[in-house]
Amino acid sequence: MPKYSAPLRDMRFVLHEVFDAPALWQQLPELAERVDSDTANAILEEAAKITGQRIAPLNRSGDEQEAQWHDGVVTTPAGFREAYADYAAGGWVGLSGNPQLEGMGMPKMLAVQFEEMLYAANSSFALYSALSSGACLAIDAHASDDLRATYLPAMYQGRWAGSMCLTEAHAGTDLGMIRTRAQPQADGSYRISGTKIFITGGEQDLTENIIHLVLAKLPDAPAGAKGISLFLVPKVLVNNDGSLGERNAVSCGSIEHKMGIKASATCVMHFDNARGYLIGEPNRGLAAMFTMMNYERLSIGIQGIGCADASYQAAVAYARERTQGRAPTGPVAPDKIADPLVVHPDIRRQLLSMKALTEGGRAFASYVGQQLDIAKYSDNPDERARAEGLVALLTPVAKAFFTDTGLESCVHGQQVFGGHGYIREWGQEQLVRDVRIAQIYEGANGIQALDLLGRKVIANGGVALRDLSAEVRKFCRLRQAPHANDLLAATERLEDVSRWLMDRAKHHPQEVGAASVEYLHLFGYTAYAYMWVRMADVAQQRQGDGDPFYAAKLATAEFFFKRLLPRTLSLEATIRAGSACLYELPAEQF
Repeated sequence: MPKYSAPLRDMRFVLHEVFDAPALWQQLPELAERVDSDTANAILEEAAKITGQRIAPLNRSGDEQEAQWHDGVVTTPAGFREAYADYAAGGWVGLSGNPQLEGMGMPKMLAVQFEEMLYAANSSFALYSALSSGACLAIDAHASDDLRATYLPAMYQGRWAGSMCLTEAHAGTDLGMIRTRAQPQADGSYRISGTKIFITGGEQDLTENIIHLVLAKLPDAPAGAKGISLFLVPKVLVNNDGSLGERNAVSCGSIEHKMGIKASATCVMHFDNARGYLIGEPNRGLAAMFTMMNYERLSIGIQGIGCADASYQAAVAYARERTQGRAPTGPVAPDKIADPLVVHPDIRRQLLSMKALTEGGRAFASYVGQQLDIAKYSDNPDERARAEGLVALLTPVAKAFFTDTGLESCVHGQQVFGGHGYIREWGQEQLVRDVRIAQIYEGANGIQALDLLGRKVIANGGVALRDLSAEVRKFCRLRQAPHANDLLAATERLEDVSRWLMDRAKHHPQEVGAASVEYLHLFGYTAYAYMWVRMADVAQQRQGDGDPFYAAKLATAEFFFKRLLPRTLSLEATIRAGSACLYELPAEQF
């Protein structure tokens, strides 16, 4: 069975050497009181232990046993309850939660590293707490003080979990079509009625209560998305003293049988006149829910990185040990009947692709986390506004590009194993199955691409994109970093394509949808180029230390710029080909 070991050396490199996160934290008063480099390193060490030693060993058995449903009761696979109890006791659910309500208050830059470990170790297990963390974020940002005080401490402690109830059988992306209704009551509560599908962790046996965040419409709500409100609906009602009371009218009708993440319960949830409480303002539920969804989108993006790293670790170990054929230049292991796989060019191409994309994604996730920390904690309004703009711009890129390249990497890892990659015992086929969902849920990647190009670039005239480009140019001007010219050329390409699309969209509305996916990938490779220049800059300065880590980083950067960044050339050509060819074929001829 494959083992997972957190890439602590690279995580510390990104956190401390590339971004100098402790220096940033010292500039943000709230964080300066809570975290420094020693604290961060200690948290990463403990995170590596619980994910590698406690959670990862349940990954294959959880996949084989799956979550089970019987008469409304969901049972998680053997070992999950005990591992979750240890996980909750360590405070991991509330790692970045509000410290005034028993969260740990750690920065997002640190949390993204932990989330990667968790998804790499066991994606099904990770999802139970990922939804709780996101629900906590929405409650903390939008709920009343009473609701926050009643629900958040127990959720941060991991005694209660959270879920996000959006999708209905007829309403997926188009949430304005939802039919779930909320009826006001004289005591200020509401009665919620409706059915939601695809609810991750909607029912499970890990926690004593589940706090559902449910989108519903009030009787006098405007039509469409402008008429959606958000409600907190507990599985078990909570008494005034904080103890648990009677069961609410919430039930699980079934769970889905899925391609992957089989140990994660994906539920059909029925709300039958269930008691609920309004979060935020009436008819403003989507704005409140998107606080959670944006968190979840970054988190699910990180699922792509985590699965890719788990696949890479297994593929590298296998390629070093498995002997097949001889190197093109002659035997490198003449004492053996064959050479290890790692000598073959195509194996190295796949491994280097995995390494370059995973390490680039790890750095980019930390960069987005940095912007989230600045947006939340900076006392400079201009810095906060700029960071908020970058977060809005980069979140769809992170979600979609991390997961698209995550699947690519997992397929590479499976391919390195050859026929053994198709066999269950090696773990690679499970990673391919598990990572595939990440491109679909929390907003399918095609929707992320439309959001990026249509809303975050064209609709606002590319303001945040210009901020990012200016930052890139400033970095290249101030540093003599390897591959800086390649980065500048890619940045100019992205800007030129963006301007071309802005102009085309004025007269050809189909251009946005026709170009959006390729545009997001063009953006993603350019963003990774920025990360690789920053990493190569540090590695170049420190390669004289004698640590082979820095030489490996420079060699991987070289591969990225010579073999992966050129993909932007074909992406540009595809985008500029326009939308006309998509509409030449009549619908009946498909």
